[in-house]
Amino acid sequence: MSAAEWKQRCEAEWSLQGAPMPDSLDWKSVYEARPLGRNLLKNPAPHGLNKDVPPPEPELPEEPTRGPPRFQPDGDFTGWTTSIEVLPYDDSDIPEGVVVCALPTYSWFTMEQVVDLKAEGLWDELLDAFQPEIVIQDWYEESQLHKSIYQLHVKLLGADKSTVISEHSVSPTEDLSVYSHNWKEVSHVFSGYGPGVRYVHFVHRLKNSFLNNFFPTLFTGSSVIVKPLKTSP
Repeated sequence: MSAAEWKQRCEAEWSLQGAPMPDSLDWKSVYEARPLGRNLLKNPAPHGLNKDVPPPEPELPEEPTRGPPRFQPDGDFTGWTTSIEVLPYDDSDIPEGVVVCALPTYSWFTMEQVVDLKAEGLWDELLDAFQPEIVIQDWYEESQLHKSIYQLHVKLLGADKSTVISEHSVSPTEDLSVYSHNWKEVSHVFSGYGPGVRYVHFVHRLKNSFLNNFFPTLFTGSSVIVKPLKTSP
């Protein structure tokens, strides 16, 4: 297939009519990379869970955990940069005069990735002139561990990996008055963000608890997708 034919295939499949498509690009490589409509995050479900199946119910071991407290959940976190922040004890909800023998230790488990949009197959002219929508999605478990168990911060960065062109943050408050144990969706669409975007920095934090045993907040289905363009009506 000729270079022109590969270009035509990309144009037809992703509705790129009218979009800047320089002849200098290797359109066969762009087509094979399939940068539009594909999840650009690596390893989006490290716990091996699926949002279409309810999260597993926590299991209490017969004996308390021996040894030092644990702060990281099980999983294969290949592709993610991870870190742990152990939080000070929170006694704000304990009435005055009440004696408590033990308090849970909370910690944030942070996971982040930086998506290189050009390395994934996108090109400068498309990102700058057409600014296709960049769709963010994530699913976290209603672990009922605390009123704040999840945070998301996504930044669209320039070529220097530090200039923030657009960003979006989420820090929901959980309703603990009624028991619920499902996946909760978080999503956002970046559009009209301006020229210069070359990277997407995806960071989310999930809160875990330790009191004799370890109780995590799990996640699944994280995604960063650059949407194919829609044909004008």
